[in-house]
Amino acid sequence: MTHPIELTVTESAPGSFVWRLLETDANGGHPTVFRSAYDAFDSYELALAAGQRALHSEIRNIAAGAH
Repeated sequence: MTHPIELTVTESAPGSFVWRLLETDANGGHPTVFRSAYDAFDSYELALAAGQRALHSEIRNIAAGAH
């Protein structure tokens, strides 16, 4: 069974955005950082797009049985 994964984007400093994938328990609670950006992005949109790519990569891995 897999746990829900949530994509978040936060502004860690003014003009510096970081994405994180949070894994939660089966009820959607107790989030823990599953994966995060190595570097910050200059805009929310760039961080969101990179986070979406990472999320899709994880979805493909799960579908292929890699997790």
